[in-house]
Amino acid sequence: MTETESIAYDVVVLGAGPVGENVADRTRAAGLSTAVVESELVGGECSYWACMPSKALLRPVIARADARRVPGLRQAVQGPLDAPAVLAHRDYYTSHWKDDGQVAWLDGIGADLYRGHGRLAGPRTVTVEGADGTQVLTARHAVAVCTGSRALLPDLPGLDQVKPWTSREATSAQAVPGRLVVVGGGVVATEMATAWQALGSQVTLLVRGKGLLPRMESFAGEMVAEALTEAGVDVRTGTSVASVTREGSTVVAVTGAGDRIEADEILFATGRAPRTDDMGLDTLGLEPGSWLEVDDSLRVTGSDWLYAVGDANHRALLTHQGKYQARIAGAAIAARAAGVPLLESDPWGAHAATADHSAVPQVVFTDPEAAAVGLSLAEAEQAGHRVRAVDVDMASVAGAGLYADGYRGKARMVVDINREILLGVTFVGPGVGELIHSATIAVAGQVPISRLWHAVPSYPTVSEVWLRLLEAYRD
Repeated sequence: MTETESIAYDVVVLGAGPVGENVADRTRAAGLSTAVVESELVGGECSYWACMPSKALLRPVIARADARRVPGLRQAVQGPLDAPAVLAHRDYYTSHWKDDGQVAWLDGIGADLYRGHGRLAGPRTVTVEGADGTQVLTARHAVAVCTGSRALLPDLPGLDQVKPWTSREATSAQAVPGRLVVVGGGVVATEMATAWQALGSQVTLLVRGKGLLPRMESFAGEMVAEALTEAGVDVRTGTSVASVTREGSTVVAVTGAGDRIEADEILFATGRAPRTDDMGLDTLGLEPGSWLEVDDSLRVTGSDWLYAVGDANHRALLTHQGKYQARIAGAAIAARAAGVPLLESDPWGAHAATADHSAVPQVVFTDPEAAAVGLSLAEAEQAGHRVRAVDVDMASVAGAGLYADGYRGKARMVVDINREILLGVTFVGPGVGELIHSATIAVAGQVPISRLWHAVPSYPTVSEVWLRLLEAYRD
């Protein structure tokens, strides 16, 4: 390749994580030539440092916890986890941090991969700085920014010298630290506290706020905190970190109250920032390092060719939601390229990412699991809806008792009283992650309460909680 060579494509995708891959899949399926630019591994954060490795670490943890609640099996699983085997299982699911399989998949759909750092260089133009020099790509129809997000570290003096863990190190570590401090109260913090405590670490969880999982119903965080404490995690809410130093191999964290905590490693799970700081946004009059505002077809505000899909637009920082956006964006790009009118008048049509506003599902793979979709009670009230919350103890369901002795869980549905549809549903308890899609269908489909009565749950399953929720609403 020469430095001045330029190649034109219909679509150029910046970022080859799950979001970028799905945009490319949809545009190629529409017959549009597509280039994908990636500076790291094809498959992105989810495949190598987030969803897949974290869940591979957590699966043995949750399976053991469930087994310990089953009579006749409990005594067989009282020993410790085989940490080397768990880590090897994790390595398998990350393909040992090699992307050959995903590169082959991109090749299979007919997308061209460019390895290097991609930057916008003006309208419809991308430069790629790679090992073979600089390549210039131009896009006839669209450039899609699918560069994701990175861990956001706090501004603490000397933090660089401490070499703290972020989510990447927490999911890829090759040994179990004897003592681990986790800073944060969200999904990454609670999941990694769960995993590493079970693998043998003594974990201290420092939470600046009042509780865990602040974006869910408050009872979700309360039940997860209680279970973490029972598992041996030292959970401290209302606690900030004032300073961090490393003394030899020991990390010392000092809290705002002056408490000194020693550990082998410290993980900061304190938020995310967009990976848009060094990609040429300034050439388009946009602010480098900013979240990109988009419409429901994922097109950047003020542009007729630039799209931001996934974490970069800050609508819903979840892999499955980013992939959903990618399907919408790919359909919109293809429609505009073909001159076909978009279904913009239909909020649930092929070209609108409406679920981002009202039907976002999420599962937190702690023990117990926490799963939610749509609006919490507080969010629904703040949005001005006239609502009623209905709560059910999940232990009241026969299937829950069969699932585990001493099953502890709670379900809530938030009902729009005027329309009698569900605005949100939350489950907390063992195994509830597999319940949330039924709730997602009910919320996204705006299924009337009267029709839900005809969706009969099989007996005796945990999903019979749906019947209990409906009965509680009727009463």
